[in-house]
Amino acid sequence: MARTADNRYAQNMSAEIFPRVTVDPNVCFGKPTIRGMRIRVSDILSMLAGGMLADDILADYPYLEREDITAAIAYAAKATDQRLAFAAE
Repeated sequence: MARTADNRYAQNMSAEIFPRVTVDPNVCFGKPTIRGMRIRVSDILSMLAGGMLADDILADYPYLEREDITAAIAYAAKATDQRLAFAAE
């Protein structure tokens, strides 16, 4: 499908793929974000992995809600829940 001059195609591609997690080709290059804002799921996960507490993240990003952090973790858990196949040696 070709993009039109007013970019209607991309506008219609925004979708909630998980509760509070959206993907929009016009926001953060289509990476999963929280509620369409310019904060990626991976940003939240990186902060948590770096030792930040949820309260610290919420203080630094007042537009986020505690449920957004929980959604990022839940999305990551679901996204990595895949069966792995290994070749026999």
